[in-house]
Amino acid sequence: MTMFPKTLPSLSRRHALGLGVGALAASLLPPRSAQAAIPAGTILKVGDQKGGVQSVLEAAGLLADLPYRIEWSQFPAAAPLLEALNAGAIEVGYAGDAPTTFALAAGTAAKIIGAVRSNPQSTTILVPGTSPIRSVADLKGRTIGTGRGSIGHYLVLAALKANGLKPDDVKIAFLLPSDAKSALAAGSIDAWSTWGIYVSQSLLVDGARAVVTGSGLMSGLSYQSATLEAIATKRDALADLIGRTAAARLWALENSTAYADIWAKAVGVDPAIARHTFGVERARPVAIDGSVVADQQATSDVWREFGIIPKRLDAATIFDPGFNSALPA
Repeated sequence: MTMFPKTLPSLSRRHALGLGVGALAASLLPPRSAQAAIPAGTILKVGDQKGGVQSVLEAAGLLADLPYRIEWSQFPAAAPLLEALNAGAIEVGYAGDAPTTFALAAGTAAKIIGAVRSNPQSTTILVPGTSPIRSVADLKGRTIGTGRGSIGHYLVLAALKANGLKPDDVKIAFLLPSDAKSALAAGSIDAWSTWGIYVSQSLLVDGARAVVTGSGLMSGLSYQSATLEAIATKRDALADLIGRTAAARLWALENSTAYADIWAKAVGVDPAIARHTFGVERARPVAIDGSVVADQQATSDVWREFGIIPKRLDAATIFDPGFNSALPA
């Protein structure tokens, strides 16, 4: 797999420091003429996860003067978000590569229209600080909590494979993050494979310890996926959303401390947790290109190898690279 970072060109430090909140991000947007084709009264139903797309757009000041209206739906994890996408309750949503593969292989009528690459280290298998577990080998016979089809689930399988273990060498308890966090604290599970803010909270607040991270095992890719119907009928609005989100992420990279403080207040966590999360993730928009497709194929093939999806998925068929033109130059 291509490892982090393979990215769009960085912004100059002078450019970043010379513009305030929102101004830098707005300077990266396509010209307003590109919005002219969006019909008046257009509504996008957008699915998001805690502290995700909506938060970065708000922090960057890019939700003002939209040429369409967004109806936001927040989800605790990727699985229920992608279930909503499959049901048509939302039209576009953000989730990691592993759960997106799981959903599209199951027949969700959608395609990937935008990609983000983060540091794979932000996905981690954690144990309590007092646990005797020190390595992947020590997980044999233990119970690991994670979400079915999630990037945490993928990390468990990839880590077992890399260390010569089989899936039945451990027991996987499929839990949403809040339930897994409680189960780990109560001793009902021995380890928790999770991501992002949950990792930071566990390490900084709960005294947890990392056994293995996704470095060298995962691509770090996450995606915006849209229903085929929305792609056909609301393409210009989706392109605008992709462009705004990419611009907001670039702003956040260049203003990470300011963004972390805004984000922490919005979601109700300590700013130190937000700074740690973003300092590890370093999420950056990337074009849908050959390297992304190749990494996605590798992820899909692991899912197939372990029987998580019923047949091999041709990764090239689940992308719409036409939205690359919406990315900042």
